[in-house]
Amino acid sequence: MSRQATGRASIELFAGAGGLGIGLSQAGFEPRMVVEYNRWCCDTLRDNHGALADDESDPDAAWRVVEGDIRNVSFEQFEDKLDLVSGGPPCQPFSLGGRHRAFDDARDMFPQAVRAIRQARPRAFVFENVKGLTRASFMSYFEYVKLQLEHPELIAKDDEDWQDHLARLEQHHTAAKRDGLHYKVVTKLLNSANFGVPQRRERVLFVGFRDDVDAKWSFKEDGTHTQAALVWDQTFGDYWDRHEVPKKDRVLEGRSKLMAKRLSKDEMPESLPWRTTREAIIDLPDPEKAPKAAARIDNHRFQPGARVYPGHTGSYLDEPSKTLKAGVHGVPGGENMLRRADGSVRYFSTREAARIQTFPDDYRLHGAWSECMRQLGNAVPVELARVVGESVAKQLDEAA
Repeated sequence: MSRQATGRASIELFAGAGGLGIGLSQAGFEPRMVVEYNRWCCDTLRDNHGALADDESDPDAAWRVVEGDIRNVSFEQFEDKLDLVSGGPPCQPFSLGGRHRAFDDARDMFPQAVRAIRQARPRAFVFENVKGLTRASFMSYFEYVKLQLEHPELIAKDDEDWQDHLARLEQHHTAAKRDGLHYKVVTKLLNSANFGVPQRRERVLFVGFRDDVDAKWSFKEDGTHTQAALVWDQTFGDYWDRHEVPKKDRVLEGRSKLMAKRLSKDEMPESLPWRTTREAIIDLPDPEKAPKAAARIDNHRFQPGARVYPGHTGSYLDEPSKTLKAGVHGVPGGENMLRRADGSVRYFSTREAARIQTFPDDYRLHGAWSECMRQLGNAVPVELARVVGESVAKQLDEAA
């Protein structure tokens, strides 16, 4: 994987398979340390980035993977030396499909993200998490996370309840005079499909700039791509002919069908159309129907066992895919399989799922299919990370 030398130093926490890190690297950030607990993810990172595993001999080595518990990693060596700290603190406690134990779940790693900010004092940070964190039932905890990131030096006392800590943070936040380290934090809920990713995937972002950085960051949630533009192309444009779709298979589903009735041929949307699953994987051989051709492509093998059940019907080829899911006890069926026009279904191959997450084609994932899908299901789409990264880099450059 090539890197652009720009001098924008960063570190990546909870790196997973590297989706956020790749996109930020494409935006010009160079990770000096990459921290990840899962061994398969670490193998993936090392294989694709020429990483130096736990090598302290070169403190400036990019993509130096530190495998292990982040609670045992110090970030003091990076104090005032970084442009960015980024990562995706484990999100299972907040997932809509999880157990919703945000307040007392031991897997909540946001305190470690705050510690990294406190020790490294970067000019900016980008953290991401699932949409579930914005649920009304998590409103107080969402604010708690945001205030900790804004005031990382106001640490919880021993045995202090999170709600008492929240109260102290609120008082500090509204104080007339505040000393120490502070960040200006903006939160955004983004749908990846609106940014050219062939997947409906919503992620919440925490973007912060240190108080002494004169940044005026903002970001349009609606992006550059829309469903209306896709439906217009399918209704009045040449979408079907362009992809040589048989007339019997030219079907709009659900909301797209309703939207088509409201569109006018004379009013073509100015935005770009959402990218579809078909567009993401159209040039790959079907691993079920053409296994020999598929076998010549890394991570592109047929996975048997896909089935439809209530609420899990697969992703339609001519829409962005459903959100790829990592699953708690295995891989959920409907989110990680495609549905053909005739109603038949099959699981996405690892390569197809990587395409849907906009990973580069030369990116090799390690582990069995279920493990690779877990890595991809937890990842940030590379293209979304790149777009966000470029907007943050622009502010840092202008504030320099």
